[in-house]
Amino acid sequence: MTVVLHTPPHEPGPPLTLRPWAEEDIPDLIDAYRDPVMRQWTRSHVDDERTARRWIDTQERGWSEGTRLSFAVLEPEADRARLVANVVVKGVTVGGASAEVGYWTTRAARGRGIAGRALEVVTIWAFAARGLRTLRLLHQVDNQASCRVAQKCGYALEAVLPPLSPYPRDGHLHARHAPQVPPA
Repeated sequence: MTVVLHTPPHEPGPPLTLRPWAEEDIPDLIDAYRDPVMRQWTRSHVDDERTARRWIDTQERGWSEGTRLSFAVLEPEADRARLVANVVVKGVTVGGASAEVGYWTTRAARGRGIAGRALEVVTIWAFAARGLRTLRLLHQVDNQASCRVAQKCGYALEAVLPPLSPYPRDGHLHARHAPQVPPA
């Protein structure tokens, strides 16, 4: 079963489609990782077709194992859909109640609210379709854009964490909890 998500039609901005990564995304993925700002905040880097294929294989394996649910975020362009972001739910375990979310945006997508819109759609989906109760979000303290996205999407700051390799600075731990469902 392939999961495809869409941003609500009433939201401002172009409609976004979120779907699992595919081989067709390789050229856009390589291009996205050419951005030095993105490389600063991401742990793994994609430099060429070989590393892009390995990255896509990791995402596909995550979906088949149910442990890493990564979405390519696309917005419509004149003749095709353009890659603008990645959003992932990772560390999912069978029967587990929590996982971690992460995201990045391409250079052209930054400052347009795309990360927040995509994260919100995936958050709602993870709570409803995957039964998760808590989602954690981690970023370095100096990544202020990521902090704003987390706060905008209702991920409360829960802790400041000490540096953890490969990240040289303290980190923020944000979390969002699923809404409480009143008993019937």
